[in-house]
Amino acid sequence: MPVLSARDVEKSYGARTVLKSVTFTLRSGERVGLIGRNGTGKSTLVRILAGLEPPDRGEIAVRRGASVGLLEQVPELTAGETPRRIVAEGLAAWAKVRAAYQEVTRKLEGATGDHDALLAEQAKWAHEIEGLGGWEREHEVEAVLGNLGVKDIDRDIASMSGGERRRVALARLLVASPDLAILDEPTNHLDVETIDWLEEHLEKRYRGAVLLVTHDRYLLDRVCSRTLEINDGTVTAYDGGYETFLEAKAERMALEERTEANRQNFLRRELEWLARQPKARTTKQKARIERAETAKAAVPRKKDESVQLAIEEARSGKTVLELHGFGLDIGGQRLIESLDLFLTEGERVAIVGRNGTGKTSLLRAVVGELAATRGRLVKGANTKVAYFDQERTGLDLDKTVFENVSEGGAVEIGGVRLEPRAYLERFLFDGHAQRQKVASLSGGERARAALAKTLQAKTNLVLLDEPTNDLDVDTLAALEEMLVSFGGSAIVVTHDRFFLDRIATSLLVFEGDGKVTRYPGNYETYRRLKKEQAAEGERDAKAEAKASVAPKASAKADAPEAKAAKSKLSYKERSELETLPARIETEEREMGALETTLSDPNLYKEGPERLRELTASLEAKKKLVAELYVRWEALEAKG
Repeated sequence: MPVLSARDVEKSYGARTVLKSVTFTLRSGERVGLIGRNGTGKSTLVRILAGLEPPDRGEIAVRRGASVGLLEQVPELTAGETPRRIVAEGLAAWAKVRAAYQEVTRKLEGATGDHDALLAEQAKWAHEIEGLGGWEREHEVEAVLGNLGVKDIDRDIASMSGGERRRVALARLLVASPDLAILDEPTNHLDVETIDWLEEHLEKRYRGAVLLVTHDRYLLDRVCSRTLEINDGTVTAYDGGYETFLEAKAERMALEERTEANRQNFLRRELEWLARQPKARTTKQKARIERAETAKAAVPRKKDESVQLAIEEARSGKTVLELHGFGLDIGGQRLIESLDLFLTEGERVAIVGRNGTGKTSLLRAVVGELAATRGRLVKGANTKVAYFDQERTGLDLDKTVFENVSEGGAVEIGGVRLEPRAYLERFLFDGHAQRQKVASLSGGERARAALAKTLQAKTNLVLLDEPTNDLDVDTLAALEEMLVSFGGSAIVVTHDRFFLDRIATSLLVFEGDGKVTRYPGNYETYRRLKKEQAAEGERDAKAEAKASVAPKASAKADAPEAKAAKSKLSYKERSELETLPARIETEEREMGALETTLSDPNLYKEGPERLRELTASLEAKKKLVAELYVRWEALEAKG
C-alpha cells in the first residue's frame, strides 16, 4: 500500500533547476535508499516530501492518516528542554490514545453510559494502541537514547554538541515511529557500534517505511530493498541495495553508450548520403531527411562527471611518526593510558571507538594542538602533515571557494602544474560554484572544498578526521582510491565501515578508560577477531566451571555407577582424556605468543607477507584449540 507518492515534482532556485518531473512511490514497510552527488537536490527533495517546502510544480500525495517524520541534518531543538523530554514527545500520540482507552475503561468499571457503545470504543482504542507499538512503551525513551550513546539525559539540550543534539533528534523520530521516516544522513556523528545497532533496528524492528539519504554503503546494502538515484534533476529507481544498484547502473550506462554510438553512426551515414544527393528529392527521401534531422537534434544523456582526487607525495625520512608510552588526559579524564605506535611509510591506520573516547584528541596531538600528558610523540624531520579536521575549520566561510583554495597558489599533481580554477574543477566546482561563498554551500560541497584545500600541499602524512561525513558515495570512492594509491602514510578517524574495509591496513581501537589496542587488518578482520575472543572467553568460563566440579566427580569415582560409566571409554580414549588439558594449555600458550607478535608495531616493518603468514598461523591455532575443546567435552560426556 502506498504511503507517499511524488508526481511530476519540480523545483527551481532562480535560474537553476534542481528537480524536474520527479515521480516515484514509497510503500508501507519499504526500506528505500536515496543517493546522489552533493548539490544534486537530495535535501531539497526530502524537505518537499516532508511538507517543509512546497514544490514549484507537481504533487506530493500522502495516504490519509499517515504520518511522515524527517531527521534533518541540523535539527531544531528548543533550549531549556532535556533529551528525556524531547524524545518523550515521540510518544505523544501513543500517550493520548492510551489515556483515551483508560478513560473508557474507568467508565465501564463504574457502569456509567451505554455499555455496548463503551465496549466498542474501548476496542477501537485498544486496536490503535496495538498499531502504535503496543501497551508498554515508556521504557523506550531511555533505551533508544542509551543505544544511540546519549548520556546524562536530564541536562539542558543547549549544553550539548551538534552531534549529540542530532542523536537526540534521531531518538525522538525512532520512538515516534511515523508511517514514513525520512532520515537525512543518520550515521553522521555515530560511532561504528551505534551504526550497527541502528542498522539492526531499521532492518528488524522499525515498523514503518524508511527513506534513507546516506553515504553509508553497508547500511544501504544491508537495509534497503530499493535505491533511488537523483542525477541532473531526475530520479531513477533501481531494485535492490547498493551493490545491485551499481550493477544495474553500469548496465544502463553501457546501454546508453551503445545507443549514442549507434546514433552517431546513423548520423554519419545519413549525412554522407545527403551530401551525395541532388536537390530535387522524392517523398521517401524527404522522410529519410526528417529522420536524420530528428537524430541530429536528439540530446544525449549528460555523462556523469567524476571527482578526481590526487595528492602530491613528499619524500619521507626514516621516521614518519612515533609514539612512546604516549598518554593523554583532558579535564581530568584519561583518554589514552599508554600508547606505543610506530607508523611506517605506506601504512593506513584507521581509528575507531565510541564518541568521546579521544580519537580526535590523538590527531590534535599529532599536529601539535595538544601536548602529551605522559610519554613522547616524535615526528620525523621530513614529515609533512596534511590535516583535514572534522569541523572544516581551515575554510573561511566569508570567502568564496576560489578565494579559499587560491591562497595556496598553483598546485602540482603528478608533475602537472594546475592553476586553482582547473584544480577546483577536479572537485566538481565549475565557474559558478567557485564564486559561491563557503557559507552558502551544502555540507557535502563544503567537505569537498575542505578536501581541495587540504590536498593542495605536498605531504607524506595525511590525517583525516571523519572525512566521510556529508560526502557522496562517488567522492568517497575517489577518496578511497587516492588513499590506497598514496605512497605516504595516513591516520583516519571514521565510522564508515565500507571505507574502513577498503583503506585500513590496521585499526587503532579506543576501547574506553584510556585503553587503546591495535589490531591488524581492516574492520571486518577486527570484528572476526573480537567474535573469536568472545567465543574463547565463553570456552574459558566453561572450562573453569568444569574444573570447579572435578573434585566432586573424583569423590564419586569409587561408586559402582562411576565405575560402570568409566567402562564406556576405551583405554586409548582414557589416555587421550588425561592428556587433553595439558595439550590445550600448551596450544593456548602458543596462540597467545602469536597474538603478542601480531600486536608488535615492529612487525609491520617486515612486510605484508610475514603478516599474512603469522595471521594464517594464528587462525590455524585457534581452529585447533576449538577442536581440542570439542573433543575434550565429547570424551567427558562419554566417560
